[in-house]
Amino acid sequence: MIYHFLNFLQSKQVMYVNPMQYITVRTAVALAFSLLTSIYFGPMLIAALHRLKAGQPFRTTTSEDAPDLSKMHAAKKGVPTMGGILILGTLLGSVLLFCNLLNPFVWLLVLVAVGFGMLGFLDDYLKITKRNSDGLSPRHKFVGQVGLGLFVGAYLYLFGMTSVAPVTYVYYEAVGGSQGPFTGYGHILVPFFKWAYLSIGAFFILYTMVVLVGTSNAVNLTDGLDGLCIGITTLVTLTFIVVAYLASNKILSNYLMLPYVSRADEVVVFLGALTGASLGFLWFNAHPADMFMGDTGSMALGGILGTVALITKQELLLGIVGGIFVIETVSVVIQVGSMKLRKRRVFLMTPIHHHYERKGVPESKIIIRFWIVTALLALIGLASLKIR
Repeated sequence: MIYHFLNFLQSKQVMYVNPMQYITVRTAVALAFSLLTSIYFGPMLIAALHRLKAGQPFRTTTSEDAPDLSKMHAAKKGVPTMGGILILGTLLGSVLLFCNLLNPFVWLLVLVAVGFGMLGFLDDYLKITKRNSDGLSPRHKFVGQVGLGLFVGAYLYLFGMTSVAPVTYVYYEAVGGSQGPFTGYGHILVPFFKWAYLSIGAFFILYTMVVLVGTSNAVNLTDGLDGLCIGITTLVTLTFIVVAYLASNKILSNYLMLPYVSRADEVVVFLGALTGASLGFLWFNAHPADMFMGDTGSMALGGILGTVALITKQELLLGIVGGIFVIETVSVVIQVGSMKLRKRRVFLMTPIHHHYERKGVPESKIIIRFWIVTALLALIGLASLKIR
């Protein structure tokens, strides 16, 4: 709203210099605003959650060979969850103030944030009211994720096919027999390969569903130690600020032979607001945590990152930069598969951060090491944009 108000004043010649017209300025301001409002409102939310007795329930087991998470994290009993409310509240406030609200990408990302956030909120609410770790059933959660994923996929694909599309992907004419240029959403860009654009057509809608279900669950699985998930999310978000900026700039995207995404500039501002909201939440979630994000935050963050990757046509790059998310998910898949097929554990406990915790590695050391790995993966991901 501030963006539109200042544009109005400039159009009426009330003011002649409007710094908010620049993407970099608005991104920085959105980041600072969401960060400061998070730090200001955080203590109020923590106090309110304590009054509501919204403590995080931990998983308990009766199997002899299964580790009990409630005993491992006994010191965290009573720490409130649903801190994702702080992330989403400050994010959306900053977006409404500093983004161009006429840009369709902004509203798509807002819908994803609210949709996945509400799904996670319902899961957290049921866990708190039941006083155990059983929240929304996996079936109902999956149905909600699939529904949101199909909507996002249909929106991007169908609007990408129209002449008045809010976005247009422009690929360079390929050499060596390729059929460029390509437009629309029906192709998948493969990192490190210059002319690898896999055509999937309308299957992009199902592909989007798989990406969003995967990212929302992967981020959710990673949220198990103080500051682990939000720190990794912040690093991934910062990386995709660069990716979105390059994609929205026709000169830079052409130079790097990347898809040019018209009107993706507001995605940069949105990610700036998300970075500030994430850092503000980390202020209270750093070890030892004052509150947890819960599924309210983790599912929303996963949905946002997946949607941004799809918008910029860098969903496979997200798998590289967010490699920790992938590893955490794969560890669970391996463990479940091994238990079903061999009746034996591969890891002491999954997701894999709990495996290291069971081996006696201090929680703070696990967190910092995972952050370092993510920073290295981010550098590899950014390097792939030039290596192509």
